[in-house]
Formats: sequence, C-alpha cells, structure tokens
Amino acid sequence: MDYEEFDDGELFMLVCEDDETAKEVLYNKYKYIIDIIVKKYSLNAKNLGVEYKDLYGESLLGFTDAINNYDANRETSLKTFISMCVNSRLQKVILHAKTKKNMINKEAFSLEHTYEDGATLEEILSDNEKNDPLRSMVDEESTNETIESIKNELSELEKQVFDLLINGFNYLEIAKILDKTPKQIDNSIQRMKSKAKKILNKSAWFNMFFMLNY
Repeated sequence: MDYEEFDDGELFMLVCEDDETAKEVLYNKYKYIIDIIVKKYSLNAKNLGVEYKDLYGESLLGFTDAINNYDANRETSLKTFISMCVNSRLQKVILHAKTKKNMINKEAFSLEHTYEDGATLEEILSDNEKNDPLRSMVDEESTNETIESIKNELSELEKQVFDLLINGFNYLEIAKILDKTPKQIDNSIQRMKSKAKKILNKSAWFNMFFMLNY
C-alpha cells in the first residue's frame, strides 16, 4: 500500500482504524510544523529549565492529541488542528514551568511580551483610542458567538489563518504552517478585517483581533 499517495482524509481514516503506518506517514508529513512550534518555545523553555527533549516529547503528545480528537467534519483542516494542539500543549508546559518556579510575571504569554517585530501583544491587539478590549471582554458566550459569526463569513484559507491567529501564531509562523507567503497571509488578514468590520463595526472583538498593524 502506497501511503504517500493518500490525502489527509484517507490517512486519518486509516489512523482511526489503528493503522500505525498511516499515523507515521502523517507525522513525517507534518513534522516541520512541530519543529516550527518547538523552536518558538525553545528559548523560554530553556530559561525555565525545561529540557529540549521534554519539550519535543510534549509536542509529540500534542500531535497525538490532534490525531485522537480531530473531527473530519470540522471546517478546520487537519494540518491547522495539529498546529493548534501542539501549540496549546507547549503553552501549558511553559506556564506550568513558570508556576513551578514561582515565575508567573507577565513574560512569555503576557501583553508585555515583545515579539520579533518589536511590538508587544498589547500593542498588536489593542485599540489605542479606547480601553484595552482584551482586558474588558468577560462574556464568554458572546465571545464564542462573535467568533462563529466572523468565521461564517470567511473563506477556507481565511478560517485557517483566523484559527492560528487567535491561538497565538504571528503571520510569519502562519505562512510557514500553511505553506503560503507572508504577503498571502497579510492579504488574508486584510480581507478578514474588512469582513469583520461589516459584522462587528465598532465592537471590542473587532478591535481585539483585527486592528493589527504591520
């Protein structure tokens, strides 16, 4: 059986039938995503005393989580879901390491964390003319409804970009994960802004996720 000719859907169905070879093929196919995300957290992990092998081991558990919990009927692609699960897993590792060392001090996942372009998360997400919506948004049900309203208006690519964006990936990382150019991702974000503006107008979530400055 030539697994390399199978698409993700076919491979996933084989994985559901406990085909270990299909799982290995999927791992090899998307190993580069794991490498990108591990690299993203490796410096923080090192500073917190988390060994690289442990970080990578957790990323593999995140990959397994994705394979075990993926819903083939969902709109999110398997590749995007793998990215989200691995990212989430490593976030928890870092946060746990900080708690263990009593280092919860607004660093790696705080609004003050500085990214490669020199901007902080607060600067990227907030509306400078108003109070920070990230701090004031408390209605989880309303938040979920808003996200779904936005996603219903997005193309398949835009939905994948949206999912990765709100899970902490910057546009350069998203470009690598989705095999697109940074310009293509930036264009997708600009289209998302336009569509979201029509839905939300001046809502806090529009300011929070789409008032991005590049």
